[in-house]
Amino acid sequence: MWKRLLQTSDDATDLILRLALAVVFFPHGAQKALGWFVGFGFSNTLGFFTGKMGIPTVFALLVIAAEFLGSLGLFVGLLARVAAFGIFCAMAVALVTIHSKMGFFMNWDGKMPAGNEGFEFHILALALTIAVMVRGAGPVSFDRMLSGKH
Repeated sequence: MWKRLLQTSDDATDLILRLALAVVFFPHGAQKALGWFVGFGFSNTLGFFTGKMGIPTVFALLVIAAEFLGSLGLFVGLLARVAAFGIFCAMAVALVTIHSKMGFFMNWDGKMPAGNEGFEFHILALALTIAVMVRGAGPVSFDRMLSGKH
């Protein structure tokens, strides 16, 4: 099972997909976990998820971990498929439960009320996560090294 989970290719495209996903999700995760990038930090994010949004604590913790630890795993290519799956789950739930009600477009021009973000970003994020889950971490990754390919 582990060998299949770590298996990856020499294709630089896989590296680019993985790093693009990491670069996009690190700030999101750091906002939630550390309060960086004008984020609320761990306690406030957890409180918002569990209190205002009614998300069970275990799932709120998984979202924070998926976006923060998952992005770190993606940067170095460690358990990239698992990291991408965590982000996939977080984005799929966000799309279905919140953002699908707001329409397709993001609030790029700021004309919609704050927080009214459509789901176009989520579709791109889901596509990237699926690509990483299917293809793996690519070259220059711990997954590649641990799989026995150097």
